[in-house]
Amino acid sequence: MTTTSGVISSHLTEEEYVTDAVDHRGIAARRSSTGRWRAAWFIIGVEVAERFAYYGIGSNLISYLTGPLGQSTAAAAANVNAWSGIATVLPLLGAFVADAFLGRYRTIIIASLIYVLGLAFLTLSAFLVPMTSKDSTQVTSPPSFLLNALFFFSLYLVAIGQSGHKPCVQAFGADQFDEKDSQEIFDRSSFFNWWYLSMSAGICLAILVVVYIQEEFSWAVGFGIPCVFMVISLVLFVLGRKSYRYSKRIHEEEEINPFTRIARVFFVAFKNQRLSSSELGRDALEANLSPEKLSFLNKALLVPNDSAEGEKSCKSSDVEDATALIRLIPVWLTTLAYAIPYAQYLTFFTKQGVTMERTILPGVKIPPASLQVFIGISIVLFVPIYDRVFVPIARSITKDPCGITTLKRIGTGMVLSCITMVIAALVESKRLETAKEHGLIDQPEATVPMSIWWLIPQYLLLGLADVYFIVGMQEFFYSQVPTELRSIGLSLYLSVLGVGSLLSSLLISLIDLATGGDDGDSWFNSNLNKAHLDCFYWLLAVLSAVGFLTFWFISRSYIYRRVD
Repeated sequence: MTTTSGVISSHLTEEEYVTDAVDHRGIAARRSSTGRWRAAWFIIGVEVAERFAYYGIGSNLISYLTGPLGQSTAAAAANVNAWSGIATVLPLLGAFVADAFLGRYRTIIIASLIYVLGLAFLTLSAFLVPMTSKDSTQVTSPPSFLLNALFFFSLYLVAIGQSGHKPCVQAFGADQFDEKDSQEIFDRSSFFNWWYLSMSAGICLAILVVVYIQEEFSWAVGFGIPCVFMVISLVLFVLGRKSYRYSKRIHEEEEINPFTRIARVFFVAFKNQRLSSSELGRDALEANLSPEKLSFLNKALLVPNDSAEGEKSCKSSDVEDATALIRLIPVWLTTLAYAIPYAQYLTFFTKQGVTMERTILPGVKIPPASLQVFIGISIVLFVPIYDRVFVPIARSITKDPCGITTLKRIGTGMVLSCITMVIAALVESKRLETAKEHGLIDQPEATVPMSIWWLIPQYLLLGLADVYFIVGMQEFFYSQVPTELRSIGLSLYLSVLGVGSLLSSLLISLIDLATGGDDGDSWFNSNLNKAHLDCFYWLLAVLSAVGFLTFWFISRSYIYRRVD
């Protein structure tokens, strides 16, 4: 009887605590009082506030650059893409700091403080720019060098703050679900969907409220409101600390940095390349493996190391982690074909809207950047349908717990992105024809008699593409990297968007240079009625199609990482 009780007691203890997680006191995390949706909603709330702050400045940035700062359309678009690109590439650095040294919780706190400081300086810089009118679109004279320097310093300080905040918050949220529990692994997949829905709601709010304030009242107030929301985000995050689960390092007993373990695999693998093929064949037979199955990284595991330095042999888990990272490179490269077109909604989509009929009520015009809200509306409407309707139906057919694999989800998003650019090209061709018919080619300030609502389909389709591509990328990179490097995993998906924005900036600059700038027949002439954005959109549609075909070819042979 005593033995039976002991077994039951042991079983209950295992069920009560979460493996590899601790609570805020540093002791084993109880399943009943930490993590899951209770903690996840705190973290989702933090992300909503942060996205409100980020898009409060980013969604209408091109209008500020071409208005108060007096830049040309091409220069402003290149600057927006460069900032957006760097802001989404820097998370690789923030994730490295979190995973290697500080941990996610402390990195989020420090990054939030930097974020708030950047937004405060940005508000100050906008306050110092002299305006001539209430709508804050005209300046008495070009801002001084010091004001421009303060503005861009503040802008990139925000990018640095986001570098530690963005990848760590989402990884920290996913950490609240135990991947060794069947119900929690299902909840984690659902978490990525609801995370993106909630985040999109925050973006919609920023676009509707902040953009209107910037256009109609004051840029300084329009930048100040995001600063307040970022402070709220930090307070909310700290309030939830007692409900969080904090990751415990798997290799804690060895006190080995995960980057050190993986780097050692590559070092040993390169070193063992000097061994003869006959030796490798002998080692393979001893390990009951055929030589054909040996990969470059397998050598680090199978070949004994008898060097004078007496280095340790690599563990199988370390080799598997290193191999998993190598397999991500082709996927990362091919998904850039989505990121380049994706960068356009912050720049040229908005500038198109400026030239079109925007009156919704007598005397009331819709700010062109406000149309970005339709991306969020599309996401908010479709995520519940995807999560509650599509996934159960697909699961019954494919037997996959997530409905379809993450790579199929990403590929679907890439196809939708290509279709988006085709529609954008057709709409822009229609706008140029309308301007020509009404003799407005040489009148850049005149309103083209074509409703801004013509742009809605491309925004809605881009939101639908996001539901597949962005959420699929988040879940894919989170699940396919080693457990200790999941901040890095989420920063990898962000870096795709970042590098895509940088490539978009480079592409715009090269095309503008090749077509003669504003003095020639530029595709990006500041007078959009003389520009050729339709040609640019067709080019992006072709790049998207080629990128998808390459992605499809690579994804067919991808081997998913086995969960421990």
